[in-house]
Amino acid sequence: MTPRSKAVLFWATGVSAYIIAVFHRQSLGVAGIEAAARLDVGAAGLAVLAMLQLLVYAAMQVPVGVLVDRLGSKRMLVIGAAVMACGELVFALAGGLLPGIAGRALIGCGDAMTFISVIRLVNLYFPAHRNPVMVQLTGLLGQLGAIASTVPLIHSLHAYGWTPTFLGAAVLGVVSVFLVLTVLGDSRPERTGEPPSLRAAWAEPGTRLGMWTHAATQCSAAAFLLLWGYPFLVQGQGLDPSTAGLLLTTLTVCGMVCGPLLGYLAGRFPFHRSRMVLIVIGSTAGAWTAVLLWPGRAPLWLLFLLVAVLAVNGPGSMIGFDYARTFNPAARIGAATGIVNGGGFVASVSVIALIGVTLDLLGETTLDTFRWAFAVQYPIWALGAVQVLRYRGKTRRLLLAGQAAPEPAPGHQVAPETA
Repeated sequence: MTPRSKAVLFWATGVSAYIIAVFHRQSLGVAGIEAAARLDVGAAGLAVLAMLQLLVYAAMQVPVGVLVDRLGSKRMLVIGAAVMACGELVFALAGGLLPGIAGRALIGCGDAMTFISVIRLVNLYFPAHRNPVMVQLTGLLGQLGAIASTVPLIHSLHAYGWTPTFLGAAVLGVVSVFLVLTVLGDSRPERTGEPPSLRAAWAEPGTRLGMWTHAATQCSAAAFLLLWGYPFLVQGQGLDPSTAGLLLTTLTVCGMVCGPLLGYLAGRFPFHRSRMVLIVIGSTAGAWTAVLLWPGRAPLWLLFLLVAVLAVNGPGSMIGFDYARTFNPAARIGAATGIVNGGGFVASVSVIALIGVTLDLLGETTLDTFRWAFAVQYPIWALGAVQVLRYRGKTRRLLLAGQAAPEPAPGHQVAPETA
C-alpha cells in the first residue's frame, strides 16, 4: 500500500467513527419533546441533559488532547466508541432524569475522544497545505451523522418507540469499535525527550485565537441543532415536525456544501482567516435579528435563510483548528486542538443553558418567550468578536517580531501585516 493510499484509508476509517459520534452527539436534538415526556422534565431539565453532555465533552478536551499526543489516535477512537455505545444503552433504558443524565454524560465523554483523534490523523498523514481542506472535509462528512439524527431518527421514534431507537444507536457504537480495530493501523506516537506541553500550547496566542474563533462561530448552530432548534420551529414558529426536520437537515446539507469552499479559501488565503471568522459572526447575528424582530411568525423563506446562514457556523469554526495547527509544533497539536475544541463547546453549553433558564423563568414556550431566550446569544457573539480581534493583534505582533511563523499557502508570500 502506498503512503497516500494508507493516509486516505486511515483518514476514511477515522471519519467513519466520527460520523457515528456525531449521530450520538445530536441524537437528543429531535428527541427533546419525547425526552421531556419520558423523563418527566421541563425546559430546564432538557437543557441540563444537553448541557451536561457538552460540559463533559468540553471538560475532556484538554486531557484527551494530551492523551492523543501520548497514546495515538487508534486507542482513543476505540475507547471513545465503546463509551458512547454504553451511553446510548443507558439512555435507551432510562426512565428518569438521573439515568438520562448518566447516558448523555457517557456520550459526551466518548464523543470528546473522537474528533481530536481524527484531526491528529490529518495532521500526521497529509501535507500542511492540504490540512484546511481535509479538516473541512472531515467536518463535512461528519455531518452525515447529523443528517441521520434528524428525519430518520424522528421516523424511528414514531415507528418503533424510545427504547428500540436508542438501542439501535448503541449497536452503531459497537460497529464503530469493530471498524477502527480492524482497519486503522495508527501506531502509538514515538516518545520524545520532552513531553507535550499544555502550558506552552495555552501560552501561544494563536491557540487562543483558534479557541475564540471556535467559540464565537460554533455556539449558535450547535445550540440550534443539539436541542433548541426543533422546539423553536415546532412550538414557537408553528411548523409541523416534518418541516422542522427538513429545515434541520437543510442546515446540515448546506454546511456540507460550504465546508470545502471555506477550507479552500482558508488554505489559499491564510492571512485573511480572521476576516472570514468575523463575517460568519456578523452574518449569524444579522440573520437571527431578522427572525427575532419579524412581527409574528417568520415566513418559511426567512427560516430557510436563517438555517442557511447557521450552516456556515460549523465550517467557520473549523478555522480555529487551522490556527492550532499553524502556530503549534506537532508534539503538542493534540493539546492545542483540545483547547480550541473545548472553548467552542463551553460557549455552546453556555448558550444552551441560558436559553433553557430563560424559557423556564418566563414560564412558557411561546414565540415571544423564544425570542427573549435566543437573544442571550448576542453577548456571546460580541465577546467572541472582541477576543478574535484581540488575539489576532497579538499574533500579528509576534509575526512582525519573528516569534511565530504561520505556514503560507503554496505560491503565496507571507504578509504579517495582513495576518
